[in-house]
Amino acid sequence: MVIPDTHLAAALIAEQFPQWAHLPVTPVATSGWDNRTFHLGEEMLIRLPSSPDYAGQVLKEQQWLPHLAAGLSVQIPAPLGTGQPSARFPLPWSVYRWIPGETIAAHPPADKTVFARDLADFLTAFQRIDATGGPAAGAQNFHRGGNLAVYDSETCQALANLKERTCVPLFLRIWENALHSRRTAEPVWVHGDISAGNLLTTNGRLTAVIDFGQLGTGDPACDLVIAWTFFDRESRDVFFERLRCDAGTRARAMGWALWKALIVSAAPQNTNVTEAGQAARTLEQIIADAEQ
Repeated sequence: MVIPDTHLAAALIAEQFPQWAHLPVTPVATSGWDNRTFHLGEEMLIRLPSSPDYAGQVLKEQQWLPHLAAGLSVQIPAPLGTGQPSARFPLPWSVYRWIPGETIAAHPPADKTVFARDLADFLTAFQRIDATGGPAAGAQNFHRGGNLAVYDSETCQALANLKERTCVPLFLRIWENALHSRRTAEPVWVHGDISAGNLLTTNGRLTAVIDFGQLGTGDPACDLVIAWTFFDRESRDVFFERLRCDAGTRARAMGWALWKALIVSAAPQNTNVTEAGQAARTLEQIIADAEQ
């Protein structure tokens, strides 16, 4: 499949949205893995799936984002148009309104405890929105919100491949605690990728959450991994207290964080320096929290 670039994006706009064909198309500073994203003028974005694996996200977001936006005070992407598969590009694609702000990956807030409260309040409101008929967690969103046991064999293999063996017993205990915990409440909305690159701030306060490609309904534990991937001990405690998080959900959330950090750490040849460093820091936070 052709790799989306500015020329293709501009051609697709001219072909399917001629009213916007006069606007310049330029790449965003940082594009995600699932989609290639481009500015369309100063107020819109074009998002083209990077492979057929992510094509289903387009219609899902178009259908559910307006429903979610009505229940949130924080901004989320607003769909403006749906591009149809064509000879130029065989997958559906989207046009969204551009949301200003800085990601916390690029500009971490000075006070993480304030940000922890903001994010907890967003997640609380998000999980309260009616999830009736929403897409169930599963293969469509890489099981975010589903049963963590799907990744059991992958996690066990990563543990076996770890060069540093000292913490393996602790990691096994954390993983087994996560697997033995079960959510019994009704499914709620799950973003699926609450990470530093998808959270926008202005003056250190959360103003927008983006990239809902892994949206689903199920167990919200996977949306709490930021407790170890970004927060420190103090802000993590504030985050969980504000969420009124029960012990089982926290155990499953730690399991999700452990899984991702382990598979990156155990196979550094398959990643980059930035991701490897992030995985190492996540494991440090998990160890510190588990031993607290």
